[in-house]
Amino acid sequence: MTISTDVDTSSFAVARVAAEHAESVDRDAALPAATLAALRQAELMSLLVPQSLGGPNGTLSQVAAVCHTLGQSCGSSAMIHAMHHIQVACIVAHGMQSDWHRALLQRLCREQLLFGSVTSEAGTGGDIHSSVCCMEVAGEKVSLEKNATTISYGVGADALLITARRGHDAAASDQVMLVALRDDYALERTSSWDALGMRGTCSEGFRVRAVAKPHQALPAPFADIASETMLPVSHLLWCSVWLGIATDAMTRARAYLRQQARSGRGALSPGGHRLAKGVGLLQAMQARLSAALSDYDGSFAAGSRPLPLSFTADMNNLKTSISEQCVEVAHHALLICGISGYKNGTPFSVGRHLRDLMSAPIMISNDRMLESTGNLLLMHRPPLGLH
Repeated sequence: MTISTDVDTSSFAVARVAAEHAESVDRDAALPAATLAALRQAELMSLLVPQSLGGPNGTLSQVAAVCHTLGQSCGSSAMIHAMHHIQVACIVAHGMQSDWHRALLQRLCREQLLFGSVTSEAGTGGDIHSSVCCMEVAGEKVSLEKNATTISYGVGADALLITARRGHDAAASDQVMLVALRDDYALERTSSWDALGMRGTCSEGFRVRAVAKPHQALPAPFADIASETMLPVSHLLWCSVWLGIATDAMTRARAYLRQQARSGRGALSPGGHRLAKGVGLLQAMQARLSAALSDYDGSFAAGSRPLPLSFTADMNNLKTSISEQCVEVAHHALLICGISGYKNGTPFSVGRHLRDLMSAPIMISNDRMLESTGNLLLMHRPPLGLH
């Protein structure tokens, strides 16, 4: 059996678990513990780890497929899976020359650990490329204290990847990424997570105090990690999650129209044209995302680093367009289903889908990203036509 078949079979099984608990996860803003347990049992947490370290050497496209499948059941579960693999991708791409990080990836395969990220910080205005805190060296140890505005699933993570200035005299943009294991850090909660959507990600604020060994920091500067791996992988996997949520919303809308037709209440009108629009948007987004994933996997397999700036512009545009179009698809689904979609607890409810998708344009602000992309396009002038 191929790894692709194994992953597909396992992801559908995990998605059934996620669907069973999706409403309670959303209602209670609780970590999807049952889904995480199922992901670990299916050994889906280590998909990107190379075979030389005990992993399946999966592609980002395979991870994206799992995120898409989970997104159709529980947006929070899918987002946690995506964010975990963003961190794994950073270690695989930038830590393979380090014995410590290679050993951590082997441990990930054995124990199916959950990796989280600490890039947000009070005082930076939401700019992950800037840090207030810094690493302090004392003998054979390094320490840091960071006031993080959000750490998704922070209390559930087994390890955190934390950004900080390289030292006291370093510029705000001269950052490193420290990989801290659970025994290396303490969390002091500073804010709660009573949010509109993605409630199960439990993205609370924390003050993080970490003490670790210097070699636990990834060797590459964070600027390289972010541009070459973290940002493109984030956009690709987030888009996969959002597309999964939007797909389920439209699936419910189609089921609603079929029920109406079977009940003899008329043809598809007035929802038929919205179904056609929604499905058309889904198909266009699916094609665009598949092409982008193929491009990234090809570049990664070929060892192309750094990726061209034109690819960065493409990734930014992918994120901004899909994050907005998925909301549009879910809105079409709501208007098709009407009150049955607006109410919770019906087979056609899409309120959770809409609330989860409303996070998409503000996870890295679309307005800020479009401004940055515009500057890239002015500088590099990629061709705009088909040929």
